[in-house]
Amino acid sequence: MLLLLVSACGTAPLGDGLYQVKSGDTLYSIARSTGRSVSELQRLNQLNDNTIQIGQILKVGTGSPAPQTSTPAKPTPPPAAPPAKAPAIELAWPNKGPVLQGFNGKTNKGINIGGAAGAAIYAAASGKVIYAAQARGYGKLLIIKHNKDYLTVYAHNQQILVKDGESVKQGQNVAQMGNTDSDKVMLHFELRFKGTAINPTPYLP
Repeated sequence: MLLLLVSACGTAPLGDGLYQVKSGDTLYSIARSTGRSVSELQRLNQLNDNTIQIGQILKVGTGSPAPQTSTPAKPTPPPAAPPAKAPAIELAWPNKGPVLQGFNGKTNKGINIGGAAGAAIYAAASGKVIYAAQARGYGKLLIIKHNKDYLTVYAHNQQILVKDGESVKQGQNVAQMGNTDSDKVMLHFELRFKGTAINPTPYLP
């Protein structure tokens, strides 16, 4: 599964608004770490899709050159674990179907909700669409950012009804349930706090 798709990745700035793709990077992770949207990076680099290659030099926008130093760069520390209790966010159920599998933080970093193909999927909270495209292992994937801390993930959709960069309201119909890259019709729903998956159940009514 492409769980790295919604994980923060370190940047490798070359100066003058350039970035060299390294192992583990996705176009989404580069967009997130450089403050750009996926569509902006596609436009700047004339990309037809989200495919990038290790070693590829991407334009990420005008910026000052990275400072030069003669000392080796310090390794990037791992991301900090979320606090024991994250700040509250009030979510609405994205679909009222049965929960097929709950969150365990390892093999399932969200909850799987069953239902019929084409059933409506609703935004769990108001926010802005930051990803709406196909992703291997997730099928047709939708990601909504709610604030600086929280985002929600909606995977295996049959159809996505909103676009990258679009603002949405809580309860808005944003997708249709499907089975893209899944062996059954279901919604895989995740809540992420500062990029780390947490159990969404306590935040749902």
